[in-house]
Amino acid sequence: MAVTESVPGGPHGEAPAGPEAILGRQSARESSARTYARALPIVPVRARGLTIEGADGRRYLDCLSGAGALALGHNHPVVLEAVRRVLDSGAPLSVLDLATPVKDAFITELFRTLPPGLAGRARVQFCSPAGTDAVEAALKLVRAATGRTGILAFAGAYHGMTAGALAASGGARDVQVARLPYPQDYRCPFGVGGPLGAELAARWTESLLDDPKSGVPLPAGMIVEPVQGEGGVIPAPDDWLRRIRRLTAQRSIPLIADEIQTGVGRTGAFWAVDHSGVTPDVMVLSKAIGGSLPLAVVVYRDDLDVWGPGAHAGTFRGNQLAMAAGTATLAHVRENHLAERAADLGRRMLTHLRECVGDLACVGEVRGRGLMLGLELVEPEADGEARAGARPADPPGLLTGQVSAPAPDQTSSPVAGQTSSPVAGQASGSASGPAFGSPAAAPVPRPAATELAAAVQRACLQRGLIVELGGRHDAVVRLLPPLTISDEQAAAVLDRLTDAVAAVARDHESGPPRRRRRHRSAERAG
Repeated sequence: MAVTESVPGGPHGEAPAGPEAILGRQSARESSARTYARALPIVPVRARGLTIEGADGRRYLDCLSGAGALALGHNHPVVLEAVRRVLDSGAPLSVLDLATPVKDAFITELFRTLPPGLAGRARVQFCSPAGTDAVEAALKLVRAATGRTGILAFAGAYHGMTAGALAASGGARDVQVARLPYPQDYRCPFGVGGPLGAELAARWTESLLDDPKSGVPLPAGMIVEPVQGEGGVIPAPDDWLRRIRRLTAQRSIPLIADEIQTGVGRTGAFWAVDHSGVTPDVMVLSKAIGGSLPLAVVVYRDDLDVWGPGAHAGTFRGNQLAMAAGTATLAHVRENHLAERAADLGRRMLTHLRECVGDLACVGEVRGRGLMLGLELVEPEADGEARAGARPADPPGLLTGQVSAPAPDQTSSPVAGQTSSPVAGQASGSASGPAFGSPAAAPVPRPAATELAAAVQRACLQRGLIVELGGRHDAVVRLLPPLTISDEQAAAVLDRLTDAVAAVARDHESGPPRRRRRHRSAERAG
């Protein structure tokens, strides 16, 4: 139905209730800024855990999870019970910033989960219930605390849709924030990837901060995602993040960790910074902390608490239902060790995806951490064209400053703790290969394949699987399943996804896939 068409009424003037009619009215009445609704033309009417049922009776496995907001999936019993208790108690539902037992319980549980270096001296600010407002609050806070104005952020970042958050994101048009390189393997900005690429990114940052002619004065703060989600599911190497923490601490630059999507067990640790042992000065939290309801907070070190009354506010910052749902979610994840479960299951899912589709010519890289997974779709090479050049070996100890010459037969290995690695055919070459800086030394990533990724998303939906797209040019198929996903459900997700990718590869590549595997179902989760 065209946007300009009128929507007919029912026999008595009521609006038709069928899914096609509902989708038609959505198209006619809602903003052109719609996103998910365009790629996922479904009308959910019931949901539980991983499963959504549409108005047409079809069931889907939901690996979008409200863009990561549903740590426990849809309508988890502990969340529903927590909400019912508040509703049945007669407690007020919205209280601005007044103290309540529900709010007190939420803060207590939240502080119990924080990195140890922050928990003992933390302050929390409740924001308007969206992550982007929490980012705005964090930027405002560090500017007030330092008396400086500049912000450092990273290429590929996504921090929200309000003006300040957009300015710090990778797609900003009006540059108000200094951009730094974010380390990655497949599309390394230095063409090398691995520990060497991470070392060069860290050195670039250090040079920018210390060079009086860099054009970047000492900033008010630095904001970083421990895993870039919308940027394409790119995990930050642990050693690099520790190096960034040292650089900022030595220069009295507050480090802001954006854990809006990575928090609450998503990456295999309760907070993604826990992998590296880094303690940020500020943490920006939303999505899963509300237990599927809107909630956003900034947690920060007490010496940064220089705000006066009303310096940051929001009418709906006292959402009691979200705090109750959030408390139940945080406690359930902690008590049931769901972060550890996400780490184990995520490793098995990554391994399986790499084995099944990693060698297809249209798959550039399979990567992720915990249950935050991504497949980058690329344009297949022409017949006879090499997929990638050789990458030189990475000298050991780069990020610790202990650099030594590699042995002649040494090859590079992933940064400790990072589960991203190039697919077969893109592995690092030996130390006796091309020298760093030579044209043949860098891997040659294929152009991003936006249409192929969209085709995979459509093929997944046809198979009853909901996935998200992200990354550069929306060419990364993303999985964000709930932490409660079972092994059997993970097997079904992998079965549908690999079948969809293989089908798109057959339809779109110039020739048959370079390697075919039988799609096993009994071992999908490892």
